[in-house]
Parts: sequence; C-alpha cells; structure tokens
Amino acid sequence: MSELERRKVPYVLLTARTREEIEHIRKDLGHNHPFITENGGGIFFPDGYFSLKIPGVVRTARYLSIAQGRPYAEVCEALDEIAEECSVGVAGFHHMSLREIADNTGMKPRKAELARAREFDEPFYFTSADDEAIVRFVESARAKGFDARRGKTFWHFSSKCDTARALRTVAQLFRDATHIKLTLVGIGGSDLDLPWLRAVDLPILLPSPGEASPPAGQTAANPSRSKAIVMGDAPGAAGWNRAILDIIS
Repeated sequence: MSELERRKVPYVLLTARTREEIEHIRKDLGHNHPFITENGGGIFFPDGYFSLKIPGVVRTARYLSIAQGRPYAEVCEALDEIAEECSVGVAGFHHMSLREIADNTGMKPRKAELARAREFDEPFYFTSADDEAIVRFVESARAKGFDARRGKTFWHFSSKCDTARALRTVAQLFRDATHIKLTLVGIGGSDLDLPWLRAVDLPILLPSPGEASPPAGQTAANPSRSKAIVMGDAPGAAGWNRAILDIIS
C-alpha cells in the first residue's frame, strides 16, 4: 500500500461491512480514497476528492456519499412484510439485541455495535422455512424490487445494493475527474467477489485460507465466468501484496 501511495495510485475498498466498521480499518491503513460499503449499498469519499458536480451526492458524517440502495428502515420494513406474506420466519439484525448479534457473529460487543450501524443492507437468517418457502421468499423479494442473497454467514436483504454497479459508478467518477484511460484491477478473496470482479479489467481471485495455492498467474477454468480470472498464489494480505507488486513492478 505504501508503494501505491508513492506512485499516487488510488485504491478503493469494497466491503460487506458498515461505514462505521470500515472507519477503523481505513484509519489503520491511512486510507484516504473512496470506499464502498454494505455490498454496494453506499459509496463514500472525502469532501473535495473529486472536482466534479456529482448528481445525488449528499453529506454523510465527514464524507460525501452516493446511496445505491434504499434506506435501511425501508429495507427492514420490507424484509418483515415479505417474510409474513411468505409465511417464513426471519431474524435480522434489527430484531436482535447487541448481545444476540455478538453471539450470532462471534464478535465482541464493541464490534457488534459497529456492525449494527447499518445504512442499506440487512443481514438475517431464516428461523423457520423449508427450501420451497425460501425460494418463494427470494422470488417475492425480487418482484418487489429487493434482493435476498446468501452470504458466508448470513443471508443479506437489500434494494439495489450491487457491488459491480457501485464499482462502475466509482470508476466513472475517476474517469470524469481525470480524463485519462484507466485500468481497473480487482482483488477478491472468495467466490462471493465474482460479481464485482467481472466488472474490472484485471480480476484476481486469492485462494481461501487453507486452500491449496495454484501456480502464480494461473487463470480460473470456469466456463460460467465471462472473463479469465487470474488466481493469486496466497490468501489474505500476503496474496494481496504479491499481486499488487507483480502488477506495478
């Protein structure tokens, strides 16, 4: 990251976490570039970062932001209504106490409090539903303009929270502000990152911890993927650093 900063190469953080969760990570990294939260729900950047007039931008805390999804209160209301209509039981973060969120996530209470500060996307799980009911719930949500997607630990319910769309929006802001041709590099850590990895010019997928590392630079052999995805040779921070240094060296 220090090499990226030295070369004045911006890097955008894209995460399923909330704005308050990512604040601490950004502080540790010294990150002063745009970031995308809650699976594409919100785009945030420092005031003055882009010398542009941006439609739909609002001030959120100390950032300017663009909401890609509907407000959290509307999302929670829709989750409860669709669950009732489909006769399924759901438990979202808005149903849980801080202690229950901590117990269900394995987080300490302070981190659970940051995770609960949601703006666009509601993590939830089904408390009573068979496979057919879940399919019915997902289809009903889609018909009403919402998405229900399975994540690593929880399902996620939102409206128009799309990581690829958010990434394309940020890329266009950079193009409009700089008027130069950009090469977008994306580094993901699981198959859940594939939707937005397909939106970049050079997608790199790191192996999961404990997974056998493929030969460096090997492309993923998956006919369902619309472009070749380069496989990283190590998981986590080590793989991220190697991939970036290989690209910019």
